[in-house]
Amino acid sequence: MMSLQDKLYNWLTIKVVVDARPEDTAARDTMNMFEQLLADENGIKSPEVTVDEDMYYIAVKSDEQQKTYRFPRELIEVMLDQISDEPEKYVNYPEK
Repeated sequence: MMSLQDKLYNWLTIKVVVDARPEDTAARDTMNMFEQLLADENGIKSPEVTVDEDMYYIAVKSDEQQKTYRFPRELIEVMLDQISDEPEKYVNYPEK
């Protein structure tokens, strides 16, 4: 089973992609899957994201406790950087 921190990391990584590429249906579907996992397995429905020049912060409420997780920007933005560097490998196919 994936830890809460792993789920938040994966969700945030793909959310950054979706924010930059709102037309990317595969990224949006993946983000929705992680949001569903967070809700179903951890009771987290609305993670709050803030960012500064070095870190992303996610504030979550789980089991009535507030907790904040942090992740380095370079770690979170690696997927978006890959897509930006080689867009031909990440073509968005329209939904049927």
